[in-house]
Amino acid sequence: MNRRTLAALALAVSTVFSSAADLKLAVIDMKKAFEDFHKTQEAAETYKGNYNKAAGEMRERQDAYKKLTTDMQQLDKKARDTILTPDQRQKAIAELNEKMKEARALEAEMQEFAERRIGQLKQEDMKIRQTLYEEISTVVRDHALKNGYDMVFDKTGVSLSTVPILIFVKETAATDITSQVVVELNKNAPAPGAAAAKPAEAAAPAAGDPKK
Repeated sequence: MNRRTLAALALAVSTVFSSAADLKLAVIDMKKAFEDFHKTQEAAETYKGNYNKAAGEMRERQDAYKKLTTDMQQLDKKARDTILTPDQRQKAIAELNEKMKEARALEAEMQEFAERRIGQLKQEDMKIRQTLYEEISTVVRDHALKNGYDMVFDKTGVSLSTVPILIFVKETAATDITSQVVVELNKNAPAPGAAAAKPAEAAAPAAGDPKK
């Protein structure tokens, strides 16, 4: 490699580092931004309600299955009772067979219901997360453009091999914009207790309405 080539390479390297040094960088804790976003907390309450509803529907099926099991035990005991007449025992056996069919059908229904509802809840959770992260990313981009940042890195991001993407950043090399983004995300958040106050306000006139 001659001197001219070495000089050209040195110039190219110095240009790259000079350009990098001129970049205005920022980092953000996307995990914290997601957790502190008021819409995340609202979505969590909605998801919890849907989950509890599905759990309640499953309990109803389990209670019905438990009752079927009790009925089958009683019919089986009746079918084996030698004190009863043959016709009575035969009737108990026929009823037992019908209950067993109902139990098998209910088992299949419970399995199908569980798989379907779990799938629906997972899809719902993924859709909510995707929507919220897109909204957060939009706020991050707008904040970066407004404040002249060239790049913003998620300091909580990991690669496919679960290794942190951003292993080290010198404190003075990048600005942490997490708190500013969280403030921006929550600037239109409803006041604490506002949702609970509305029903109370609406019910107040009816409570003191004995005149009608």
